[in-house]
Amino acid sequence: MGFFGDLLGGGVEGLLKGAGSLAKDIRTAITGETTLTSEAKAALDGKLIDLETVLAQLKVETDRLRASIIIAETQSQSWLARNWRPILMLTIITIVANNYIIFPYASLFTAKVKMLVLPDHLWALLKIGVGGYIVGRSGEAIVKTLKR
Repeated sequence: MGFFGDLLGGGVEGLLKGAGSLAKDIRTAITGETTLTSEAKAALDGKLIDLETVLAQLKVETDRLRASIIIAETQSQSWLARNWRPILMLTIITIVANNYIIFPYASLFTAKVKMLVLPDHLWALLKIGVGGYIVGRSGEAIVKTLKR
């Protein structure tokens, strides 16, 4: 098995070790610890391509692992494990509704209402959650259409 096969043959651990080896070679070239011949530059370019391939493989593996976690959660016997993501989304939506619908109108009549703090990372999480929901529902509709 060649360099590339050895690199990808060991799963995520092999990918990480291979990426570390490539990164060391690239660091050596960048810091100038050695002078590069044209052959060494070509080899470095090849290693950069290999590194990009390894990073793409890591992303695919990470996405696969994330998907398996979500599938395991949705198929869990625990009510909380199945529903914590929807509960989180509803909580964030409640804060948004309070800040942009309830608070502005209630503040016209009383000073006792409060605008709730929604940190930026929760806003980003809401956008990801809603986007995932829309994609999921669209996928379901497409599958139903294709089955017909």
